[in-house]
Amino acid sequence: MTKQPMTQRLWELVLLFGKLGCTSFGGPAVHIAMLEDEVVKRRQWMTREYFLDLLGATNLIPGPNSTEMALHVGYVRAGLMGLITAGLCFILPAVLITLGFAWVYQEFQTAPALASVLYGIKPAILVVILLAVWKLGKTALKNWRLGILGIGVITALFLGMNEVFVLVLGSAIGTLWLWKPKTLEKLNRLEILVLGALLPVGIAQATGTLVPTAISLTKLGWFFLKTGTVLFGSGYVLVAFLETGLVSDYGWLTRQQLLDAVAMGQFTPGPVLSTATFVGYIIAGLPGALIATIGIFLPSFVFVALLNPLIPRLRQAAWTSAFLDAVNLCAVALLGVVVVKLLPSSLPNWSAWGIAVVAGMAYWRWKLSSVWLVLGGAFCGWLLVSLGYA
Repeated sequence: MTKQPMTQRLWELVLLFGKLGCTSFGGPAVHIAMLEDEVVKRRQWMTREYFLDLLGATNLIPGPNSTEMALHVGYVRAGLMGLITAGLCFILPAVLITLGFAWVYQEFQTAPALASVLYGIKPAILVVILLAVWKLGKTALKNWRLGILGIGVITALFLGMNEVFVLVLGSAIGTLWLWKPKTLEKLNRLEILVLGALLPVGIAQATGTLVPTAISLTKLGWFFLKTGTVLFGSGYVLVAFLETGLVSDYGWLTRQQLLDAVAMGQFTPGPVLSTATFVGYIIAGLPGALIATIGIFLPSFVFVALLNPLIPRLRQAAWTSAFLDAVNLCAVALLGVVVVKLLPSSLPNWSAWGIAVVAGMAYWRWKLSSVWLVLGGAFCGWLLVSLGYA
């Protein structure tokens, strides 16, 4: 069969990922299912076995799985230009729609109607995040060692240690413990002292910034670039980094704005990390939105481009299973701590608790997607405020 010209293959990627970027509501699982249907079943660009190899590979590097799958498919189809084309076409629709929501939010957030809608959305979003913690936690908690690791991570986070430090150190210790269980038993006193000395370093990182700091585009860009580089697990883990970095450390965002940002992200198709666009706009306008978006997604482009040829072999290495188990457990623990921190601002009174309970029951009864839970919460909030019950 004659090989298609590069321009034709790139145009096919534009059409496919432009369509997916505009229609793929429902989260990473839905995105990947739609992508598999398009590239394996309909277009037959690759075998299902190879598609699964790529899917397994995305778990070994940080970043959103569905976006990285788009990048992998683009790379396989048309090399580096294909990777860039597929990624941009998949991400841009969500980013542009989220940017529109951010502008509306900034212009009209003081309007009574919008305030009532946001009042109902916050409890629903908390339920969405809590459900993510529950489902991910059941998958991540595979044995007693991971249970102990999770307790240690949660304790360190409540003590105020830096979340990136905890994620990296917890993942390293967990990998070593799961891969070579007897290794930790053989640590000598010097090695134990070194590990112990790292703890105050982590605490110092967390307590170094206790008051709001001046907004800086450089700091904002670096924050999202760093987050995109270490963001393992569900896209909802982004909420944990935002709460710690931009709410607690820098004071650039309130918890209410954080919940509103996550809520707005639920209305858009494509990757949930487009929430970064909303946050960047709220903090520093259009330049902030641009820098935050580039920072959160750029690491995925780099990782896929560098590691695509190596990942099939890397995935089969003996230590990778232990690494995945450890890093996923740490990410879920981090997200669970944030849910606790968000409770007071999300559920300030009985009516907000009522919305949360109804949202949870609706999910368990009808398995509604997060989009419908958020829309339902918005309607309940508007109704309760209108009737004077909130």
